[in-house]
Amino acid sequence: MAKVPVTEFPDITDDSNFYLALFDSSVFATPCETSGVRNFGRIFMPCFYSVIFVTGLLGNSLVIVTLVYYEKLKTVADVYMMNLAIADLFFLCTLPFWAVDAYTEWIFGTFMCKIVNGAYTVNLYSCMLILTCVSVNRYRAIVQVTKTLNSKNKIFHSKLACAVVWVCAIILTLPEFIFSEAFTGTSDKITCTMVDHFNVGSTFKVVVSVIQMIVGFLIPFIAMIICYSIIAKTLLRAKGFQKHKSLKIIVAVVVVFVICELPFNIVLLMQTLQIYSEEIASCEYSANVDYAIIVTESIAYIHCCLNPILYVFLGVKFRNSLLKILKDIGCIGQKQLAGYLKTESETSRPISGVSETTIMQSL
Repeated sequence: MAKVPVTEFPDITDDSNFYLALFDSSVFATPCETSGVRNFGRIFMPCFYSVIFVTGLLGNSLVIVTLVYYEKLKTVADVYMMNLAIADLFFLCTLPFWAVDAYTEWIFGTFMCKIVNGAYTVNLYSCMLILTCVSVNRYRAIVQVTKTLNSKNKIFHSKLACAVVWVCAIILTLPEFIFSEAFTGTSDKITCTMVDHFNVGSTFKVVVSVIQMIVGFLIPFIAMIICYSIIAKTLLRAKGFQKHKSLKIIVAVVVVFVICELPFNIVLLMQTLQIYSEEIASCEYSANVDYAIIVTESIAYIHCCLNPILYVFLGVKFRNSLLKILKDIGCIGQKQLAGYLKTESETSRPISGVSETTIMQSL
């Protein structure tokens, strides 16, 4: 979703501030005391963002190194994982700006506000859409294995799909690029947010918000539920290999996505509906929404740190490549690496035209 700053803003009786109000519940509570929310965010957000930035940067950088130097982007899964890691990395690079903004105020000016806010949203939505592609690709690789093995130009099609994803993400982010600016509120604190100076109209702005929530959460969630349910059903019917690990990975992917993304989207929906709600007059309600936004939005960011684990290094192929990296930097010996690779090869038994290793690589 669009970055949701928590601060004070002027009265919203003028329609020019409607879009800004749509993404910040504290706009509705100018007379309310908001220092408690600001002080909480000033401590919580920089600390949390710093941890996410460091861990996510290490994990996703390791994914890119593995894919470029060891896997050479030879499969459809490699292409999707590469784009997912790039989206996560660019997204993570915006967090230091938001950490500074939370601790003091926005000190980088309007131009950087447009760039950072736009980059934040582009990469967040591209990440969600790529996860949708990953779900469909895993369905095709496991459930429609015959069609997948006989298909041509798979790499080209995956690159084309990623290109479409990035274009759609940029289109969805145009409001952030256009309306974002460094804005000074009634508390004389500068923040980076969206302000509508063009009087586009409230209906359009609400539609934009709904579309973003649908594309940024609902579509990936539905794709995961449908594809992984069918995949799990297929694995349960399969015989001849240990399927428990594959099923555990499927459950972990879905559960982590729900835990990370669902709370934030629920709170964001509450914040949007607050525009038409009588609760607007309640300072307590408005403050609670602001607290919830800070916490749930931060939890959603954890997904960037978990993606390398859930989508890459739990798979056999990437785990083998990680061991090769450890061997190259001297952490393990050649004999240890060879022994592990031999064990992996022996435990991969064919099942229904596809090996267990292939299934684990797909997952």
